[in-house]
Amino acid sequence: MKLSDGSLKALAAKYIWWKSVDEALAYPDALIAHVMNIGDYADVQTLIAAVGEERLRDVISHAEAGQFNERSWAYWHYRLDLAPALAVPPMPKRIS
Repeated sequence: MKLSDGSLKALAAKYIWWKSVDEALAYPDALIAHVMNIGDYADVQTLIAAVGEERLRDVISHAEAGQFNERSWAYWHYRLDLAPALAVPPMPKRIS
């Protein structure tokens, strides 16, 4: 992934607004997960074009607790062929 890619900078500014673009791009997996979780259709298409589906598979496979809501978790597992619709794995849980 090119961190200098203009589309990723735009996504960072839109979805991680509480940090500078450079700070958001310093944690690309968190940015990707955030867009996967709450991004609109156009922004998700931009993300896929910028990083590819394999990177999305890697991000969701290594997701931390709280990065995805249940709806997005199920959608992306189905969409990325990681699980059949009725066999989505449980969401990550915090370890106390």
